[in-house]
Amino acid sequence: MTPRLFTLGRELPPGGAAVFLASGFRPFFFMAALYAVVGVPFWVATLAGFPPWPAPANALDWHAHEMIFGYVGAVLAGFLLTAIRKWTSHPTLEGWPLAALCLVWLAARVLPFIPFAPSTLGALVDVCFWCGLLAACARPIVRGRNRRNYGFIALLAAFALAAASSHANRLGYLHGDFWGVRQCGVDLVCIAIVVVSGRIVPSFTRNATRAPGISETPRLDRVATVAMVTVALLDAFSAPARWSALPAGLAGVVLFARARCWGPRHTLRDPLLWSLHLAHGWLALGLVLRALAPWVPSLPASIALHAVTVGGIGLLTLSMMTRVTLGHTGRMLAVVPSMGVALGLLSAAALLRVGGPVVAANHLLLVLAAAGGLWSASFVVYLVVHGPALFSPRADGQPG
Repeated sequence: MTPRLFTLGRELPPGGAAVFLASGFRPFFFMAALYAVVGVPFWVATLAGFPPWPAPANALDWHAHEMIFGYVGAVLAGFLLTAIRKWTSHPTLEGWPLAALCLVWLAARVLPFIPFAPSTLGALVDVCFWCGLLAACARPIVRGRNRRNYGFIALLAAFALAAASSHANRLGYLHGDFWGVRQCGVDLVCIAIVVVSGRIVPSFTRNATRAPGISETPRLDRVATVAMVTVALLDAFSAPARWSALPAGLAGVVLFARARCWGPRHTLRDPLLWSLHLAHGWLALGLVLRALAPWVPSLPASIALHAVTVGGIGLLTLSMMTRVTLGHTGRMLAVVPSMGVALGLLSAAALLRVGGPVVAANHLLLVLAAAGGLWSASFVVYLVVHGPALFSPRADGQPG
């Protein structure tokens, strides 16, 4: 029986809408997957000179901003609004308030394509989304005195500031290095991954495999987090790339070191596990490549960037979206073969996006199109396989 939701004193009628807005992961994961399917092909088509609809004034700026503050923003919102409810035992957004936050996110994505909409309006709406998400997550954490997760309040505040800085830089109100400003947003996502993966990957692996010798690495977790925070601060002030090379390299090496304690060799038969370990490895590799880039002229900085974004962030977000969707809709944590293929396609997209420009520099557009096609195909599979569950009541009859 579908529960009735009561929010802000108003009852949301039972049915599809009530189920879809019962928990943050449902609408935000659905929108994130749709955006992943559409956004990257649009960017590749724009590079090729024939976008399917008019592109924003600065298409490169749009791509750099939207993949982090748009796509990742939706995934982060879905994950935190769902996880914080469990961490604190306090309610998070549902019903009409959740719908309102979703509409703010959607408006920020659409406004850049409306010719008569002022650029500042889209920027303000985007920043409002981050401020709304900050308030929605901070309230239950503070009310529950959940001190372990106070860091997420600071992280979301930093995301709001980074989004505002990105827009201010684009609109000419803030002068600084373009990539330094956008890279700060990537750094914040990396901090979140470093913290969350240190908590969940070893425990998920140990619980699923029962293999001996799998252990948490709290000391290495702290070193990696401090190193990534240092990188983010340097990028926030547009410091030269050589300044951030040392902490980035340190973070990458420490990530590789802690992964050895997590039993990656035991995960090869489970896509929900190997995808998490592989994503963590991509993040570590990207950070090491970033450390090398200022000293190796033949190594483009974009190679390191896309190892982090496509390999690390992309693969981890799809893996976590799959796991959260299964777990929080009352289903078994076992993927169907097609979803394992989807995770494999995204892994191939990362390999092609990182290695392709090096081995096939004369066919860069073809490489980007192929990588973008693999990326989009993986999220199409997610929508086909798990999309119906986002609109359906939990299989175990529980609310949420």
